[in-house]
Amino acid sequence: MSEMITVGEAIARTLEQYAVEALYGVISIHNLPIADAIGQRENIRFVPSRGEAGAVTMADAHGRFSGLGVALTSTGAGAGNAVGALVEAMNAGTPLLHLTGQVEKAWLDADTGFIHETRDQLTFLKASSKRAWRVSNAGQAVAILHKAIQEAQTPPCGPVSVEIPIDIQSSLIPAALVTAAVSPLSSAAPQAVIAAMADKLLGQLREAKQPLLWLGGGALHCADAVKKLADAGMTVISSTHGRGILPDAHPASLRAFHNSPATEAIVNQCDFTLVAGSRLRSNETRSWTLPLPTPRIQIDIDPAAASRNYLMDQTLIADCDVLLSALAEKVQGREWGNARWDAQLQEAVANAEQGLREQCGVYAQLNDAIDHALPADGILVRDITVSGSLWGSRLFRANGPLLNIHSLAGAIGMGLPMAIGTAIANPQRKVVGLVGDGGLSLNLGELATLAQEKANVTLLIMNDGGYGVMRGIQDKYFGGRQYYNQLHTPDFTQLAQAMGLQAWAVERAQDFQAVMTEALAISGPSVVEIRMNHIGELRFAGPPQKTLY
Repeated sequence: MSEMITVGEAIARTLEQYAVEALYGVISIHNLPIADAIGQRENIRFVPSRGEAGAVTMADAHGRFSGLGVALTSTGAGAGNAVGALVEAMNAGTPLLHLTGQVEKAWLDADTGFIHETRDQLTFLKASSKRAWRVSNAGQAVAILHKAIQEAQTPPCGPVSVEIPIDIQSSLIPAALVTAAVSPLSSAAPQAVIAAMADKLLGQLREAKQPLLWLGGGALHCADAVKKLADAGMTVISSTHGRGILPDAHPASLRAFHNSPATEAIVNQCDFTLVAGSRLRSNETRSWTLPLPTPRIQIDIDPAAASRNYLMDQTLIADCDVLLSALAEKVQGREWGNARWDAQLQEAVANAEQGLREQCGVYAQLNDAIDHALPADGILVRDITVSGSLWGSRLFRANGPLLNIHSLAGAIGMGLPMAIGTAIANPQRKVVGLVGDGGLSLNLGELATLAQEKANVTLLIMNDGGYGVMRGIQDKYFGGRQYYNQLHTPDFTQLAQAMGLQAWAVERAQDFQAVMTEALAISGPSVVEIRMNHIGELRFAGPPQKTLY
């Protein structure tokens, strides 16, 4: 007779087939068979978050690096707590598997008031995920798990939810149903088609005097090809998510200075736009009013992306890495621009950076202190906060892709769990988590997760006693009237110390360098609280008015 195992153990064994190293979750009476199997087998690290939102955000961050993040949540309200984090993973295109429990199969959708039951859980999971599945019988559990992972990892990637009734999790099935991992579905065009695309695209580019390459998250794996194109004279600008694909130091990089007058003047002199894997998001294009040179051609793996936000002359449905690599191989030496153009470009970047430094004031010194103390391969993870939107997003260095991680959906509160997931996915690298006091309060409990897991994170808390972004918007667009943006906050330094974390409070700008150097030298978690009310205000007026309404 073949070996019989529970569905919970089959799930654990299947995750091992995909080389899953960590699973983030909250245990519950409706997911314990899965958690128990993971615990017994001791092959996957279980990270106990303090909330489902934190668990899925940690898994999101982990998946951006590993190729598959995995989260486990409870049923009903517990699964509902994960929705915001699933929306973020959708925006980021993260390959993520979200496992959640369900009530016993006999009570599904019966509206009987069974414990943890919620009305139509599957529908809200479908609305916030790339796809959502329900396991209806024990025999199909592994097959659906394979399918869910395949869908999560197939471009355009995204989170896929699977709900499994508790009685099915405990059911016995043959161990032989646990089969090898399956590969993502291939959407790659034949080599001959890619070669023809590259030939035609290069022909079009050679008609331009100065083409612009706009990079997004879909081009994160294209660093080598992008460098060759930049060396050939293409001017490169990126979304904030795509920062570092071409390192900031490259002379062809406009970094992510989309809305600087100096860099916009450079863009206006270009005569061709090639968009690679970018949605051309509203906050980076002044709600799609930023002029982009024509002709415009985009490369995207998703056919539905064609002319989504800007009218394109042509859309090439292809993997950015494959097509840009084929294009770069056909470039011979310097194709575009000249020394004079290079000087103009570098002057524009210098002007844009200087303007940003002036706007940041004394906090530009904090940026520089972290730059000096953080190793070259260190990672900045930033929440949506004034500091993150100003110096964190564009001033702080980007030496390579995925070194500046943030929430693409624009929600606050994800910085701390995102930093934890990033650190666990990169155990040999130092992570700085940049958060505000307002955003931190949404997931404050994950400070305990940081301490328990000993994640290699220095959490930098920019404490201005409220919602600084809202203050700036209210000041600019609401006649200076200030409502509801003042928050009571704890002494974060004492709170961190109560958690067993080393912590510093900084009240003078001249202490930035010494404190950041000391904190970042620690292997493991630490906290630095910047008490902005003692140092000075950092003003941020928010997005252009067109973006607000």
